[in-house]
Amino acid sequence: MIETVHTPAGEARITWHRAARARTVLALGHGAGGGIEAQDLATLAAALPDRGVTVALVEQPWRVAGKRVAPAPKTLDAAWRALWPALQGMELPVVAGGRSAGARVACRTATELGAHAVLALAFPLHPPGRPERSRADELAAVTVPLLVVQGGKDPFGGPGEFPEGTKVTEIPHAGHAFTVPKSAPVSQAETLDAVVRAVAGWQPVQGGR
Repeated sequence: MIETVHTPAGEARITWHRAARARTVLALGHGAGGGIEAQDLATLAAALPDRGVTVALVEQPWRVAGKRVAPAPKTLDAAWRALWPALQGMELPVVAGGRSAGARVACRTATELGAHAVLALAFPLHPPGRPERSRADELAAVTVPLLVVQGGKDPFGGPGEFPEGTKVTEIPHAGHAFTVPKSAPVSQAETLDAVVRAVAGWQPVQGGR
């Protein structure tokens, strides 16, 4: 089911992948370079409903409008805040999440919106080659359970670069899009399955803490 939600930045869109007996809603925003068709988002949306998790794939207004460049972070955050009530409509715990820029939005807004937890896929800890420009403060602002799922070869920050105490699950050999080279000892399908297992095995997604 596709739901359109009005926000101050324009019309956003939520594509619902509903579980028959949902315990949790997992809301996932996309990155700045793509949409909800990203392979990690699409794989989670296909796999998690059978595990009792309703997945809501959220398209920001700029993407719905067909624009190619994402707006400023404050505009992304404003749109996310405006569509949050729609995500709460099932009266279930809502885990805020997303990949890359979408993960940053979830981190920045989780506390004020009352998110149950935060799932950060491919969190862009810093621009490639610029570790001094860290975005660790956005992670530190999260006051609810947080899981980072990060490719072992992500140029935006490897698993070992995250601040001490951050719960990080490494996806070996994977880059920022969780793509693995053909020379890797694991297949692309195995890599995406590892992403699913990391998320599905996390207690906040299962409805716990």
